[in-house]
Amino acid sequence: MNLIRSLFRYISDAISPLLLYLGKWMLYCTLVGIFVGVASALFLYLLNLSTNFRETHLWIISFLPIGGLLIGLSYYYWGDSVVKGNNLLIEEFHNPQRIIPFRMAPLVLFGTVVTHFFGGSAGREGTAVQIGGAIADQLTRVMKLHNRDRRMVLVMGISAGFASVFGTPLAGAIFALEVFIVGRMRYEAIFPSFLVAVIANYVTLLLGATHTHYSIINVPAISFENIAWSIVAGVFFGLTARAFSWLIALISKVFRDKIKYPPLRPFIGGIFIAVAVYAFGAYKYIGLGLPTIHNAFEMDMPSYDFLLKLLFTTFTLGVGFKGGEVTPLFFIGATLGNALGDIIPLPIALLAGMGFVAVFAGATNTPIACIVMGMELFGLAGSVYIAIACIVSYLLSGHTGIYSAQIIGSPKNLRFGRDKGKRISEIKE
Repeated sequence: MNLIRSLFRYISDAISPLLLYLGKWMLYCTLVGIFVGVASALFLYLLNLSTNFRETHLWIISFLPIGGLLIGLSYYYWGDSVVKGNNLLIEEFHNPQRIIPFRMAPLVLFGTVVTHFFGGSAGREGTAVQIGGAIADQLTRVMKLHNRDRRMVLVMGISAGFASVFGTPLAGAIFALEVFIVGRMRYEAIFPSFLVAVIANYVTLLLGATHTHYSIINVPAISFENIAWSIVAGVFFGLTARAFSWLIALISKVFRDKIKYPPLRPFIGGIFIAVAVYAFGAYKYIGLGLPTIHNAFEMDMPSYDFLLKLLFTTFTLGVGFKGGEVTPLFFIGATLGNALGDIIPLPIALLAGMGFVAVFAGATNTPIACIVMGMELFGLAGSVYIAIACIVSYLLSGHTGIYSAQIIGSPKNLRFGRDKGKRISEIKE
């Protein structure tokens, strides 16, 4: 009898803390998932409205400089503490200082909708991640969380935002675990990251949000030749990701150095973008560009599509407009993959799918999340090719990226060993 009591006490002592842990994070995940899911659904709805209006009233693009001025003024007077965007979330994870101000969420939502309404070239991931991070971090204030739990809450916010805006809960969860430190994952947050991603995505779908679907029908058999061609494609994707990150940083620096009054930067930049769009009829390279991404899987596209989208997006974001980088990276990768079909003997749809996630992998330093995203979006048939492209792109992009606050946890190769522990912004390549 004493043995049974001892065994029961041992099991109780071992299991009770785990049950309390699960219960606590299930509660937090439910709260964050619901609020972020609702916010993402609202954001996607407003984004669709603004995009539809712009596409049927192209004259609105001429007011892009005014939209830029509105964004610049709003951040200058009310958003100085949150202007770093995604990098602020990463910095707070590594070195907690103060709770993310809730104003980050409405400011970035406003800025992104205005950017798309008037014709800037931007995405939506950055906005969703910032909304998610700002909402989730309010738990820190309400529950008076210590730094260890706060880091997990920031992971949850990023996971919920990413998963709900793209409809990829598995990729969103892994992205949030992978994005803070290059080459390392935060496994202590694995349970809340996955749970909140599923809940946020479910809430967004429940509220009527829809996500774009793509298909890769023809996938060739694995062979040494096809593997070699996948590596070649990955090299192109990695170098493109590197160029994207470098150009955003360069344009941002030039405008900061030349224009001291921040609200004028998107105003003047907006003039250049509007003139270029009208002069060259470049309407397909502004906004999200979802129709072009879809076409890249089905038909031959102009070989310069990826380059023009890269230039329009890096300029739009570099001068101070708001929005994410990921959907433009999808556009750039898919159209680059399409263009590579002229020299690489793989199906166009497969190359487009490989580029879709591989350029993203190189620019964000999150190869595992991108491989999983490829599986969620395109199915398992092409997963080997997608994985090769993502990994090679990740390696070829070097220690660069669109998130300058990322810290190098595990260098990409031995030559970069000296960079361990540094921020990407501190590395000169």
